[in-house]
Amino acid sequence: MCERPFRSPHHTISKTALVGGGRIPKPGEVSLAHLGVLFLDELPEFQKSALEVLRQPIEDQEVCIARVNASLTFPASFTLITSMNPCACGYLTDPSHECICTPQQIKNYQGKISGPLMDRLDIFVEVPPTTYDELQCKPKGDSSRIIKKRVDAAREIQNKRYDGLDIYYNAQLTPKLMEIFCVLGHPEQKLMETVYAKMNLSARGYHRILKLSRTIADLDNSENINVSHLSEAIQYRGMLKSH
Repeated sequence: MCERPFRSPHHTISKTALVGGGRIPKPGEVSLAHLGVLFLDELPEFQKSALEVLRQPIEDQEVCIARVNASLTFPASFTLITSMNPCACGYLTDPSHECICTPQQIKNYQGKISGPLMDRLDIFVEVPPTTYDELQCKPKGDSSRIIKKRVDAAREIQNKRYDGLDIYYNAQLTPKLMEIFCVLGHPEQKLMETVYAKMNLSARGYHRILKLSRTIADLDNSENINVSHLSEAIQYRGMLKSH
């Protein structure tokens, strides 16, 4: 393979096709997206049983399939990107359109995504509606080429940091390695103590914030994780708790 894979299965996909299996076990979309991107559009429209089996591959970066004669393991280290509307009609957060969903319908729609699955995602970004004037304006911010340079620099930092440790990027950090590479100062510890209680974080959520803040610090070319890096990482998960 010369390029990283990008897989975007339809929401009618079965859980077997998504994670692999069958009478003669074959790799699913999570393995076909290995070292690439798995994009799930309209996330709540997927079968809940299919979404729930994603939890183990996201955590272990591999899929284990047991059969009578053998057990097979397929690689599944992928970047999961998803999208969803805030409600069934799509207008819950739109100031220019009235949402026609009832509170129960909104709860049912958002409830299709379980808490344990959401807890395994690092970044939540709410995209507001785009106005006509915004469409006509030139894009603001850095170009993709400039951003790529920052990403490449951050990757080089991680390559040097983890040389000889058999890991290659921050997402692979174990809790023991995090004690070495995600050391927090006193102000940062106080912030995380407050956030841990206020957001009712799980241990997994806490570790994901630390690893994400380590990446943000790398993009900032900072050796240490400071309050601003933690605050940005917390903000990305804060959107999850607000809905």
